[in-house]
Amino acid sequence: MDLTPKQRRFLRGRAHDLDPAVRVGAAGVTDGVIHAIDTALEARELIKVKLDGDRHQRAEAVATIAERTRSAVAQTIGRVVVLYRPAKEAERRAISLPRE
Repeated sequence: MDLTPKQRRFLRGRAHDLDPAVRVGAAGVTDGVIHAIDTALEARELIKVKLDGDRHQRAEAVATIAERTRSAVAQTIGRVVVLYRPAKEAERRAISLPRE
């Protein structure tokens, strides 16, 4: 899923006050972590995930998480990544992205 710069800016603003919903610890990106992120995305559409590890490990983890959860990375700052994935059912979508 690709986001335009305008959509990323919009999502960053919406995510500002959010607390991390999931934390990826020393064990890395496990099936349990993917399931927790997937569940949180389905419930909220926009979440923050806090990552442990060095810069390269975090970059790999972000790519893996985005791919396995079919979500878009709206922002990455340090150890925190903001992920977005619209709800599968149109009636449950709480966030409507701006168009370019």
